[in-house]
Amino acid sequence: MPEKTISIRIDGELVNAREGQSILEAARDHQCEIPTLCYLKGLSSVGACRMCMVELAGTERLLPACTTPVQDGMSLRTKSEKLTLYRRMAVELLLVERRHICSVCVSDGHCELQAMAKSLGITHLRYTYSAGRLPVDMTHPRFVLDHNRCILCTRCVRTCEEVEGASVWEIASRGIHSRIVSDLKDPWGQAHNCTDCGKCVQACPTGALAEKGYGVHQMVKDTDRVSRLALRRASHLGA
Repeated sequence: MPEKTISIRIDGELVNAREGQSILEAARDHQCEIPTLCYLKGLSSVGACRMCMVELAGTERLLPACTTPVQDGMSLRTKSEKLTLYRRMAVELLLVERRHICSVCVSDGHCELQAMAKSLGITHLRYTYSAGRLPVDMTHPRFVLDHNRCILCTRCVRTCEEVEGASVWEIASRGIHSRIVSDLKDPWGQAHNCTDCGKCVQACPTGALAEKGYGVHQMVKDTDRVSRLALRRASHLGA
C-alpha cells in the first residue's frame, strides 16, 4: 500500500512529507538540518538530548523533532532566537553535568558535543559543575568507558540492543546519579553478553566510549557504519 503524502511548512517553505515520518526525518529529506546528539539514523528515537526541539505554530510548547510525527498542515520553525537560546542552555547543562575536559580527551576535535558547543558559540559555562570526578572502567581488553564524558544519550544502549542484539548496556539510577552500566552493573570486562564488536564505541558521540591505544585527538567514530548496519537489519526484519 503506497505511503500517504502530506504537506507541511518548514521555516516558511511548503514541503511534502510521508505520513508516519518524524519532523526530523521530513526536515532532513529537504536538506533542513536540525541539530541532534541522541539521534542516530536507523536506531529508535528517544528524544533524550532535547537538541532537536522545534516551534509549532499555534502553540507555545517546543516539540522534539525526532519523536514527533508530522501532521498535515503543520507549520514549523527550526531556527529562531528562542530555539538558539534553548539549545545553548541544553548544551551547557550537558557540559556541567559531567567533566568534559576537551584538551585531554581522545575525541577532542572529533566530538559531537564539542562541535555543537562551538556551533552555538558557547565559550564559557554559566552553571556550576554538578558531579565530582567519576570512575573510568578500564576492565575491557579493547575498550574503555569514561563516565566523566558520558551525556546519557543512550546511543550505545540502543545500538547494542537493536543492531548487535546483545543488550549489554542500560541506564541505572536516576537524575544526576544516572550511569550507563553493563549487564547487572558488572565491570565491562566481566560483561558476559558483550561480543567485543565495538559498535557501541562507534555510536558514542563523545569520548565516553573509546578504543584503547588512541591518544588525544585520535578517536574518530564511524557513526555512518552503525546507521548502515541498523538500516540493513531493519530492512531484513521487515522483509
